[in-house]
Amino acid sequence: QVQLVESGGGLVQAGDSLTLSCAASGRTISNDTVGWFRQAPGKEREFVSRISRSGGNIYYYAQSVKGRFTISRDNAKNTVFLQMDTVKPEDTAVYSCGLQPFRSVGYAYWGQGTQVTVSS
Repeated sequence: QVQLVESGGGLVQAGDSLTLSCAASGRTISNDTVGWFRQAPGKEREFVSRISRSGGNIYYYAQSVKGRFTISRDNAKNTVFLQMDTVKPEDTAVYSCGLQPFRSVGYAYWGQGTQVTVSS
């Protein structure tokens, strides 16, 4: 059974940094696509970033976080990270990770989410 567990959220001030983790169990995710999404109160879930594997790692970022957030993976820990720098109040949301198994379409597995709150 594949499980994703996010951690690292919390309450921070604007301009601070924090790192979210998405730890996987039940499957080795080194060749899979892992995406980070967020949902703010009253808003639709939106894409934040994803890391894919095709030869090397391929990185994608939403325009709103490009240059501030960095996605990475640690295969030894079977974990994907989202480094969030220079956070803004508009980054406040529940952040979730999703897993798209290699050569499949769509995110098949999701974590429960972690709350990030940025105060001004």
